[in-house]
Amino acid sequence: MASSSPVRHAWKVLLSLLIVTAALFGVNALGVHVFKQSSWAPELALDLQGGTQIVLGAVTEDGADPTQEQLDQAAAIIRQRVDAAGVAEADVATEGGRNIVVQIPGTADEETRARIQASAQLEFRSVLYVGDPATEFVGEDGNATPYPTPDPSANDVPTAEPTDGSDMSWITEKLQSEFLAFDCADPDNTAADAPEDEPLVTCDDTGAVKYILGPMELSGDAIDDATSGRAPDSGAWTVNLVLDGTGTEVFGKISQRLYQNQIDGLSPRDQFAFVLDGKVLSAPRMNAQILNGKPSISGSFTQETAETLADQLKYGALPLSFTTESSDTVSATLGTQQLQIGLIAGLIGLALVAVYSLLSYRALGTVIIASIAVMGVLTYVIVCILAWRLGFRLSLAGVAGLIVSIGFTADSFIVYFERIRDELRDGKSITSAVEDGWGRAKRTIYISKSINVLAAVVLYVLADSTVKGFAFTLGLTTLIDVFIFVIFTHPVMQLLARTRFFGGGHKLSGLDPDALGAVYRTRTQYRQVTPATAGRAARNSRSRAEAERRQTIAERKRAEALAGDRTTNAGSEGER
Repeated sequence: MASSSPVRHAWKVLLSLLIVTAALFGVNALGVHVFKQSSWAPELALDLQGGTQIVLGAVTEDGADPTQEQLDQAAAIIRQRVDAAGVAEADVATEGGRNIVVQIPGTADEETRARIQASAQLEFRSVLYVGDPATEFVGEDGNATPYPTPDPSANDVPTAEPTDGSDMSWITEKLQSEFLAFDCADPDNTAADAPEDEPLVTCDDTGAVKYILGPMELSGDAIDDATSGRAPDSGAWTVNLVLDGTGTEVFGKISQRLYQNQIDGLSPRDQFAFVLDGKVLSAPRMNAQILNGKPSISGSFTQETAETLADQLKYGALPLSFTTESSDTVSATLGTQQLQIGLIAGLIGLALVAVYSLLSYRALGTVIIASIAVMGVLTYVIVCILAWRLGFRLSLAGVAGLIVSIGFTADSFIVYFERIRDELRDGKSITSAVEDGWGRAKRTIYISKSINVLAAVVLYVLADSTVKGFAFTLGLTTLIDVFIFVIFTHPVMQLLARTRFFGGGHKLSGLDPDALGAVYRTRTQYRQVTPATAGRAARNSRSRAEAERRQTIAERKRAEALAGDRTTNAGSEGER
């Protein structure tokens, strides 16, 4: 019964591996056939697949070129926006002293394009007036014109000096004329370059509402963080902001003024607009005095719209305004040919590992080959699932990580098999050698794999985006390697050790005790050659040499001492 317990355990573990594999394929099948968002092929990154290229041109007030520091800061913020949209392996770079080039794998959806192209500095402005974009202007002749030409002779001087951002004195005759003439549906109408210290005529980002806003009172630089979540009381989706010290103080004063306007019934002057790229993202009412720097925006949000607004507010504080110079489809920078070269290199690596395994371990090498095959299947389906759930895309660097992992995976099995062979050299049976070798090998493998995972994590965090794919696949395959080692390789060895071919130590099994030098009962006590084994003298001689080569100095001295004692005893017996 004791000998059958490892067999039952091995079958249970292999069954659990089968269940895990089936579950992974089932999850991906749901993504393919039910959610229509996954695929049975890994998603490729920009360098292998090509994608969408968006060129953003910087706009400055005086028309001069921006500084490199401004461009670098803007590129970093745009990269955060792209990452927040769930786009993996994107490339964001500066070009020509005033452009930022964004390259996205595959076809960019409209939501991703909007996040990237909404790249002006975020502004906080008080709402002065709200109107219907479709309101027609009726002239003195009684004719209605939806969008008249602004009157250049209209007075643009306030009737009184405005005292704050909500003062109606900001609305001059000229501003009213511009408001009536402003067409929200006209793409040429943009307010992205409006002066910060002057009122603004604009629309919301859907074109459904037209606004007159006061001058900018706070910039997006004041936002430390923006997140989306559900309100504790109502469960509705909200956007929660965290302001810095200066922003907390300024916003506290603004909230007091707007809240008082609400109490006095001065709507819409109790609203505060978040303006990005000249468009109003949101214009919530001030329902309380907020002095702690943590305002919350509520409304008819869905999870998606709340997350999008949070990302826009969090990553909207660019030092420059940008216009979209072009948006084109680009071909792969490396293309199919480079991918084929990488796959060929991987196949060559697999072939070399297979040949080495069979030459060094004979039939035992098939366990290495089978383990790598199982690992390849699991890695493939996991990469497909990650592409669906996390937007992971396989770049050429990621392919390199997969190829390198082949050698790391073979290392685990070699350590295990050498431990088994060491136990056989100590005179143990094959079944005992498999169990004792497992106990010793797993500690070594766990330590080495922990270092591999740590290196992959550090590389992923600190390295450039072009190297992150390598670090990610290296860390992923290392974890899968340990999983396969525990749940496949060892159980298979437990079963093979009880077969006639492997358990009997066949000379082609790779577990032949005589070929491994197992010619002694312990490291210091050699087997005696009897007449029954005289025919194997030559092979035993080679085995003895192998055993002696593996002895330590202390073991060698002890063996010589025992041999001297046997010689002395034999001499004494001869004298008698």
